[in-house]
Amino acid sequence: MANLSSLASFLVNITQPSITSSTPEPTCIIEDGLLSTVLPIFYSIICVIGLVSNVMAMRVFYFNQKKATSISTYMKHLALADLLLLLCLPFRIAYHIGEYAWMAKCYFCKIIGAFFYINMYVSIAFLVLISLDRYLKITKPLRTFRIHSVKWSSGISMALWALISLLMLPFVVLSSTKSKDSKCFHYKRQTMPAGLMNLTAVIFIFILSLLFLVSYAKIAVKLYKISQGKKKEEIRKVRTRAILKTFIVLVIYIVCFMPYHIVRIPYVLSQMDIISSCISKNSLHIANELVLCLSALNSCLDPIIYFFLSNSFRRTVLNTFHGKFNKTFPKTNGTMNSFKSITEI
Repeated sequence: MANLSSLASFLVNITQPSITSSTPEPTCIIEDGLLSTVLPIFYSIICVIGLVSNVMAMRVFYFNQKKATSISTYMKHLALADLLLLLCLPFRIAYHIGEYAWMAKCYFCKIIGAFFYINMYVSIAFLVLISLDRYLKITKPLRTFRIHSVKWSSGISMALWALISLLMLPFVVLSSTKSKDSKCFHYKRQTMPAGLMNLTAVIFIFILSLLFLVSYAKIAVKLYKISQGKKKEEIRKVRTRAILKTFIVLVIYIVCFMPYHIVRIPYVLSQMDIISSCISKNSLHIANELVLCLSALNSCLDPIIYFFLSNSFRRTVLNTFHGKFNKTFPKTNGTMNSFKSITEI
């Protein structure tokens, strides 16, 4: 019995170090840091400017246009998507200033998060349609396409809203709900299926962006050919107007959405623990939140597109700044006003 007791003690002493060495490493804590100070300020500025400009745009597109066109239809839906996205920002502001505990109940965080992304990708889709519309009208001016009719553009617009909303459902279902805290809009681990779906969406956006660049390259070539054979002053004026009215869409798309999708790849990989460094995870979390804020800035920049492509919106803005409030939103008395058609090609 003494020998058995000694053997048991010996085995305990041998196994004790291995038990100590198998102690799990501390959990990586993702901190917001300066985001809690910076993002509420940025989101508040975006929210105020975006609401004013997009409410004005909605007022013009729905009540002050003489004749609807395909591109005016796309801009109308783009303004609506921007306005709905802006309504999500107060909840993100509330999270970053610490008032978020109530939002963690009843999947409210998921609902607001999904609503934000639906409207962000709807905005991307309508920027693509506006670009496609101008591409066809500039490169193939003698041909008439069905998508240039108001009936088709309205149908495509409604179909896009339904399609993107349906595509967002799997992300909501598969996204992780297991978290050690009740934080909203915060870094969370992703399951393998959810992570792969996110990466697939990013790859699709990159393919779309490549088509974007190819299309605008063809537009640039077409504009160059059009400008040949004209006087230098005429060339300068035509080229300047065409560049401002056409390439402004591309610039806004690249500035607002490309940084987010570039950062998204390593960010999702870190959520799947393929990138496991705690320092990297914290850095990617901060980078993701900053570029997400940049994507929300699109809601403030889209009215610049309306300014260059819409006579009605441009005149409304100019009247507002000149203090001509009686001409800013003229009464229609049930009939269309004298504003020109929305699209200048």
